[in-house]
Amino acid sequence: MKMRVLVIEDDRETAQFLCKALKESGHAADTAGDGDTGLGMARDGGYDVLVVDRMLPKRDGLSIIETLRAEGARTPVLILSALGSVDDRVKGLRSGGDDYLTKPYAFSELLARVEALGRRSDPEAQTTRYVVGDLILDRLSHKVSRGGETVPLQAREFRLLEYLMRNAGQVVTRTMLLEHVWDYHFDPQTNVIDVHISRLRAKIDKGQPRPVLHTVRGAGYVVRDGDG
Repeated sequence: MKMRVLVIEDDRETAQFLCKALKESGHAADTAGDGDTGLGMARDGGYDVLVVDRMLPKRDGLSIIETLRAEGARTPVLILSALGSVDDRVKGLRSGGDDYLTKPYAFSELLARVEALGRRSDPEAQTTRYVVGDLILDRLSHKVSRGGETVPLQAREFRLLEYLMRNAGQVVTRTMLLEHVWDYHFDPQTNVIDVHISRLRAKIDKGQPRPVLHTVRGAGYVVRDGDG
């Protein structure tokens, strides 16, 4: 499961390391260097998990969490802190944090906790099979078929189709695809999406009585069973 993670950490070197390591682990990651900026990004960014340092300039980490919870946001939060007593951990969890990791920590443990929080909050996390008409994508076997015939896809094409099928019936914008499939590695004006959509369409729709991958002019793309 690919996630969007926001790291709110005032130590620039630590923040850059976490962001780079999360991206290398297959996730998208952004950073914020103070509490006010972090709160604003958490409100607006559509993140799957927040990693929040407890001691921050302008607004401390617990204040960020309490504000988000008061506003109804349920985004899972992993608190990072050098404060590791039982009372400190209890206070962090009672403020609305979902997990608490004491500094210093191993990145492998942080990654495991972040991914566990993402699975817990994602209703699709346990879904292993997506079906749209006679198009079937199996996440476990990493195979795609249409009308009973196997459709060979490259890794990026598979991720693209998985994201589109996960959001079947909904228009997916180019920005959404860049964020969730390409991890911001390309400029929004690039034609990389068009190229991959064209290749994917040729593989899943060519020779079929009706298409399932549709372009919504000026908006994006949608996978659905039927014309239009």
